[in-house]
Amino acid sequence: MTEAPLRVGIIGAGTISQRHFEGYRHAGANVVAFAELHDSILKRREIEWNARGYRDFVALLDSGDVDAVSVCTPNAFHAPTALAALRRGIHVLCEKPLSLDLAACDEMIAAARDSGAVLQTGHHLRSSPLVETAKHLIDGGRLGRVTFMRLRQAHDWGGAPEVRGAFGSLAASGGGTLLDNGCHMLDLARHFGGDVGSIYARMGTLKFDIEVEDTSIATLEFRSGAFASVETAWTATGWEESFAVYGSEGALECSNRLGKPRLRFVNRASGFSQWDRTDELWYDFAESANAHVRSVTRFVESVTRGAPVVCTGEDGRESVRLVLGSYESARTGLPVRW
Repeated sequence: MTEAPLRVGIIGAGTISQRHFEGYRHAGANVVAFAELHDSILKRREIEWNARGYRDFVALLDSGDVDAVSVCTPNAFHAPTALAALRRGIHVLCEKPLSLDLAACDEMIAAARDSGAVLQTGHHLRSSPLVETAKHLIDGGRLGRVTFMRLRQAHDWGGAPEVRGAFGSLAASGGGTLLDNGCHMLDLARHFGGDVGSIYARMGTLKFDIEVEDTSIATLEFRSGAFASVETAWTATGWEESFAVYGSEGALECSNRLGKPRLRFVNRASGFSQWDRTDELWYDFAESANAHVRSVTRFVESVTRGAPVVCTGEDGRESVRLVLGSYESARTGLPVRW
């Protein structure tokens, strides 16, 4: 007997929700319903997705029509929306950040544990084949002892004269580029380097007339003794997403800044030589290996097959803790230690 496809709802039908819809379609799940407050978006998505639209997400959750939901609302509504679903035993893929309140993150984790529902944080970069390969090489000892990392995510809103939607609002978003972009990079830093012992951050609003920061830099010290620099901006021309991991025996470098992203592994396997001479190995992946789609697929596999959750609620809570520590450091001008 063929197992029925997973029935999914999407709460919040803005731009990022389309990535979730595409991921569910790729994974063989059915998006049967969604919730959206804005009439124009609701009517458009009903046609595009061939799904039932609700203006009230609670009505969607109480309909009995969904087994799982993606939470794609503005940041301020992530926690209450996800909690409502988890307490009904509905599986949740929540866009980052889970919340900007650690107590609310703890409530979400507890609700998932108590109901037996899956809670996955939407740090999609963990599902990138480039990141998966880098993680495999690091964990396999190919870099030796990790000593330093540099992680960047920066853009300029496609050249737009203002920040899009609610992203510039402190009440709706809770923060600017350090939160929006930095939480991904902070999660990736922890994914590669382990627990963080201290963080020092600086940030400013240098381009846009908004309530939140548009440029930031954070320096991390890991419990292992390694360091990392996390750089984010809405003031950068074009789009950059990159990471570099340096170790005692080798290094990894990956960037989309100069074209299609590729992962480069370099070492000195052939012994000492000139400063700029190393052995290198390149890893390439198809353009279709979209991290968003793969992240949603991993969520479906966790729900339907019991596969390990690629980014747990606990992982999501840790990235929030690092974001909050960064804001505290920027406010005081001092490092925050744990």
